[in-house]
Amino acid sequence: MNNRRYLEVVLTVALVVAAVIGYALVSALDRTRFELEKLHATVRELGEKMETATLRSAALPALGPSAVGTSVIPLANSEFYDKNAVSGDRFVTAIASDTKNMNYIINNEATIATIWSKAMDSLAELNYQDLKTFEPQLAESWSMSPDGLTYRIKLRKGILWHDFTDPVTGKAWKDVPVTAADFKFYIDVVKNPKVDAAPMRVYLQDLEKVNVINDYEFEVVWRKKYFLSLDMTLGLQPLPRHFYHAYEGPFDPERFNNDNERNRIIVGCGPYRFVKWDKGRRVLMTRWEKYYGKNLGVMPAIRDLSFDVIQHPNTRLQALISKDLDEAGLQPDQWVNRTNVPAFGKKGYLKKIQFPQLAYNYLGFNLTNPIFKDAATRVALSHLVNRDRLVKDVYHGLARPVSGPFFPDGEAYDKSIQPYPFSIETAGKMLADAGWKDVDGDGILERDGRKLKFTVMYPNAAPTYQRMLAMIKEDMAKAGVQMDLLGLEWSVCVQRLEKKRFDVCALGWLGGIKPDPYQIWHSSQADLEASSNHIQFKNPEADKLIEELRVTFDPEKRKALYHRFHRLIHEEQPYIFLFSSYSLNALNSRYHNVRVFPLGYQMNLFWTPRAEQMRVPGI
Repeated sequence: MNNRRYLEVVLTVALVVAAVIGYALVSALDRTRFELEKLHATVRELGEKMETATLRSAALPALGPSAVGTSVIPLANSEFYDKNAVSGDRFVTAIASDTKNMNYIINNEATIATIWSKAMDSLAELNYQDLKTFEPQLAESWSMSPDGLTYRIKLRKGILWHDFTDPVTGKAWKDVPVTAADFKFYIDVVKNPKVDAAPMRVYLQDLEKVNVINDYEFEVVWRKKYFLSLDMTLGLQPLPRHFYHAYEGPFDPERFNNDNERNRIIVGCGPYRFVKWDKGRRVLMTRWEKYYGKNLGVMPAIRDLSFDVIQHPNTRLQALISKDLDEAGLQPDQWVNRTNVPAFGKKGYLKKIQFPQLAYNYLGFNLTNPIFKDAATRVALSHLVNRDRLVKDVYHGLARPVSGPFFPDGEAYDKSIQPYPFSIETAGKMLADAGWKDVDGDGILERDGRKLKFTVMYPNAAPTYQRMLAMIKEDMAKAGVQMDLLGLEWSVCVQRLEKKRFDVCALGWLGGIKPDPYQIWHSSQADLEASSNHIQFKNPEADKLIEELRVTFDPEKRKALYHRFHRLIHEEQPYIFLFSSYSLNALNSRYHNVRVFPLGYQMNLFWTPRAEQMRVPGI
């Protein structure tokens, strides 16, 4: 795993914008697939009831040099790679929309998070099967000070940045090592207030500094205790200073934000190297043959990766059947009604894989709109959503209603809190009690001279949302509520979210088991442009709970705080919480070593017999 997949699972890690469930679901510095769930065993020396778990990389002895002069300390998840894998083949997957640039520091879309994750590694990652065990990646070992505020990191030697030619200067860079200075550069850039990385800074706001000891050792110093400080520390990635600061003088944050040429490519140190971006068509990557994992048992067998931009779900399904795609997500209707074809049969070349998705979707009220100023109105509107019908008719039973802002299978989620039941009668009474009446007899309620009408903005590439919102609109009208629909291109949705120019947004968040709600719900984020608190939620009690959560290490006490926060958000209903849907995927069956872990399968493990290998179409 890398820092990207890690931060995706932490509900609160730096998503500037939410995204469409099933398509453009955007992630938080939450930007990776696995949540890191344990704290160093030595935390017990602090006298606090902190969670502990095995840290396989901590204090491991050096075992001697390998053939290329790097440490042979085992690399994370090496046990899952097939030693008999045959090199070659391709993996072509679909993305629903293009991205605005390739710089993940300033671009929080799910698309770039996925692509970046193939090009970058982090200090450590979780074991795919055991989500409570850290294993070494870029870090060879680490240790923590008795006060829990300083982490000492020792890097592996022999890790190289991808070779590249600077698109601005034309200078060719080759065999540049990854050093401690690259981690310091990453922290300095993210924490620079003029860099467009506000959501990411939320999670590093208590990280004071990085002290470089030598090229391969550094310290990460936190100014105060934070229950995710170990998670964030081991999730750190380096940033190539020789690429982003390839000029004399001090670092220029505005230049970093607006360097269109450099922000069109990625320079990483992970298993795949960026090749090219054909805007609106595809992003192409290829295996990095100098990858440090090659001699440590974790070199991917698949050679070429392609992320093809295909907006419409039916077009994606046809591309799967015609073998132009190797993998794609399916819509619930497709999963149930469109896979009864020979390609998905017993002798077919496609198979379906389903697993819980660490995500939920919602309708978010812009709380600066006067009609949404009171919780009674928002709760009444929630009573007008027939979740049971939507699960049956739109999701075909492949989703679960949710009542709050956490992943429903995690401990943070309070299962005793049920979603508001569908009842036009209850909603009508609540709206009347809140002062809403049809004064002029036009069938639309009004209060203080304002009609109870609003527009729901949603990404127009999502047919599931189109069907669902049309049904909700019908039920809203039965209670005197006019709900209009506005489907927009994803890039336009992002712009409106960043500027907070919408009435209601229909979107989703990636979830997590051990989340930090600060990014999405804390009042300090409400007035920031491009923040994840795009609905501008402000609540002193919620702020107090969030701040207490961040310094609570005892898992039972933290669980109680999570549940209090869940109930407060449920009662305030700033979102109409909808569903957590299942991840529905179609995958070409020629791949071997396909293993479904608790959070899904890992493409890095795949391989294909030589006779079945294919090339990326068009190259």
